[in-house]
Amino acid sequence: MPPGPLRLHPLPEPPRGEWRVPGSKSITNRALLLAAMADGESRLEGVLQSDDTRHMREALVALGVEIVEADETTWIVRGGRARLRPASGALFVGNSGTTVRFLAALAALVPGAVTLVGDEHMAKRPIQDLVDALRQLGVRVDCPTGCPPLTVHGGSLPGGRVSMRGDRSSQYLSALLMAGVVADAPIEIAIEGTLVSRPYVGITERMVTDFGGRVVFDQGRFVVTPVPALRPRTYVVEPDASAASYPLALAAASGGDLIVPGLGPDAMQGDVAFVDVLARAGALVTGDARGLRVEGHGLRGVDEDMHHISDTVMTLAAIAPLADGPTTIRNVANIRIKETDRLAATVAELQRLGQHVTHGSDWLRIEPRPIVPAVVQCYNDHRMAMSFAVLGAVRAGVTIDDPACVAKTYPGFWDDLGRIYASQGAPMTPE
Repeated sequence: MPPGPLRLHPLPEPPRGEWRVPGSKSITNRALLLAAMADGESRLEGVLQSDDTRHMREALVALGVEIVEADETTWIVRGGRARLRPASGALFVGNSGTTVRFLAALAALVPGAVTLVGDEHMAKRPIQDLVDALRQLGVRVDCPTGCPPLTVHGGSLPGGRVSMRGDRSSQYLSALLMAGVVADAPIEIAIEGTLVSRPYVGITERMVTDFGGRVVFDQGRFVVTPVPALRPRTYVVEPDASAASYPLALAAASGGDLIVPGLGPDAMQGDVAFVDVLARAGALVTGDARGLRVEGHGLRGVDEDMHHISDTVMTLAAIAPLADGPTTIRNVANIRIKETDRLAATVAELQRLGQHVTHGSDWLRIEPRPIVPAVVQCYNDHRMAMSFAVLGAVRAGVTIDDPACVAKTYPGFWDDLGRIYASQGAPMTPE
């Protein structure tokens, strides 16, 4: 995909058929970390190839883990704590939140200093909550700004009690839960306030168990009981539920009928609940062994608390201009510390497209207006580009300023969208 702006052309007809999405980024990066700590050889199938997973993979290799690509979506990981060693230089994590947070906790196990550094966007993303938690356990961490870069002086991860805020990112907790399974002693983590994105912590708990670890949630506290070693295994990564929100939203917004294969209603990713939002917005949603299917029957405005499925906030916001009434999205203050301030960015771009938007610190309300042609700014945020691409596939006037930024989690997005156009014999961009 060229780096320049991409002006989209509406589909001539509602789309029908299959849209196969790649493996989950969240699960791929968790599987990489757990396999890296497991003693022996693990086989990861269905992995996502993207910027975020590349940063995780390259960092783990620099720390002594062996990772071999059997094919494009299958990686062989030869891990074990004994393999871990300091890298020869700083580890570059780009703008990957899961990579920097998961590795910061893992670095406590590495015998030496590990420095994590990202791009200019990562330098604005808070990690202080995780730094404070590691320090409570006795780990020395240098982090002058509360954001990357940071240096962890590792060698052991002592056990003990930790108090951690839960309202900013669940990834801080997930990082400790995973590294804690090979800590020196049990770790007890008390969460202050409401835990955001709780389903993602559920993914972590389940995957830790799958690799032979033990996490128990009891009376508001997470207790991690260390094991001598995690078990290597074959692990299949399910399709990415956040990425699936784009084709499913396209079907709902356009009156189309699309299936995402391999992703069922029983998927462990919390973002699969986005289909429930689409159902309340008027779509017909069905799911079986084949996958999730959405049929659009007109879009109505909804009022949704999206605290636990916050990665799909922009997907809903981008199709809200097509609804028959206002759409309100609530309880999403946590999206302000993602790849960008997603709440502010979404408000700005909807207004640029002529929509009437009101907002507060943790909510926004979109009142549909005719689309005013505009270039949508992406803020180097993959989800901005993909969300507003859905709107551009239904209504004229949408240009994406930075289409290449989708490489962070879904490098093949434009190819997959292009196949929908090609099935109708239509160009994706005006000629």
